[in-house]
Amino acid sequence: MKTTVLTFGIAALAAGVCGAQEDRSGWPASFTVGTASQGGTYFAYGSGWANLVADELGLSGGGEVTGGPMQNMALVHTGDAAFGMTTMGPAAESLAGTNPIAPGLAMDKACAMFPMYQTPFSVTALSSSGITSISEIPDGARIGFGPAGSTSDTYFPRMMETLGVNFERRNGGWSDLGGQLQDGLLDVIAFAAGVPVPAVSQLEVQTDVNIIEFTEAEQATIMEAFPVSEFEIAANTYTTLEAPARSVSMWNFAIANCDLPASFVKAVVDVVMSDNERMVGIHRAARSTVPSNWDKNKVMPWHPGAAEWFAENAGADIPADMIYGQ
Repeated sequence: MKTTVLTFGIAALAAGVCGAQEDRSGWPASFTVGTASQGGTYFAYGSGWANLVADELGLSGGGEVTGGPMQNMALVHTGDAAFGMTTMGPAAESLAGTNPIAPGLAMDKACAMFPMYQTPFSVTALSSSGITSISEIPDGARIGFGPAGSTSDTYFPRMMETLGVNFERRNGGWSDLGGQLQDGLLDVIAFAAGVPVPAVSQLEVQTDVNIIEFTEAEQATIMEAFPVSEFEIAANTYTTLEAPARSVSMWNFAIANCDLPASFVKAVVDVVMSDNERMVGIHRAARSTVPSNWDKNKVMPWHPGAAEWFAENAGADIPADMIYGQ
């Protein structure tokens, strides 16, 4: 079953509230944002900006628990969710018709809306396990890869196999997997989520953990084999870290159903992108939710309303063939 967290927006004032003077014909009275499992960054970040938009635009809206990027692409494509969040890898697979939720269906009704942040890939184990590196993960280790169909579940098992790790694959929500790790039911959790990951932060409070970085050679191997880039998890992200942790990352974008009114999507983008301090207050990963990162989307067509906002406010020069319907 899907769980929805709704926030009811206050009535927008006649002037001074974003979008109040826009033509609202065709706007929905309510909306949902597809996020991921509770305890992960997507849920905290997505529910936060959904509530912000609902309040600012005087609508009913909120974040919905989902299976993550792959399912979000499907929900937004069909219109079951107005908005969602995805990473570039799952977006590319969905557009190509290789999304495992609906093989053969090109999900071309999901459009790019705004850049969110990079998703680092990182590994966490209990300190008591003695695992301090990828090479020390024992054969047959029970590794939690997040919800089925998530970015973690789609790419991290392949990465581990590429690095020669033999494992038993486990799935579940991040909070649940964190509890299993603490109870000794898992050996390792392989996270792909914006940092700090709430489940890791919670684990740090309750027990001693090792946040395991990639070696330079492992990082280079993964970057050659997958659509990821170099990344460092800052030392101040977690109390456990004493120095930056070497990682790789994949960009995340918010997505909108391509048939939503342009004025509606433009107003939503304006709420999110016009005040970064407010977004960082929702989640620290939003430090990268800035207009200049519009160019990180090289995969999805842009929603016309979003493209218009970035052209007007970020000097974005988006080619016509990258804007839906043009």
